[in-house]
Amino acid sequence: MLYLKTLIIVVQLLSALGVIGLVLLQHGKGADMGAAFGSGASGSLFGATGSANFLSRTTAVLAAVFFVTTLTLTYLGSYKPQTSAGVLGGAAPVPASAAASATSAPASAPVASSAPGSDVPK
Repeated sequence: MLYLKTLIIVVQLLSALGVIGLVLLQHGKGADMGAAFGSGASGSLFGATGSANFLSRTTAVLAAVFFVTTLTLTYLGSYKPQTSAGVLGGAAPVPASAAASATSAPASAPVASSAPGSDVPK
């Protein structure tokens, strides 16, 4: 379980850094006018509009990966395994005071207890 959490944390960190880098690489809405006057965006690897679509889609995918890993880490962090009852299975432990008084008292005599709520009928 520890290796799984470590792997998810590494994936989350890489996706967060990827989102930060891709957001910084993208041009704002006002950059399209600058590209028309020769800023060099039209001669890029993906073409004039191809880079914007590629960067925005990659950013969206990395953001989705970041959110999924965050939810997974939240789920794994809130998971608490149940304690094992051991060999006895589901048998409830008997308090020592009740066990000692039950063995020393006769079977027909009622056992007096000072525990709160012991006088409430069941």
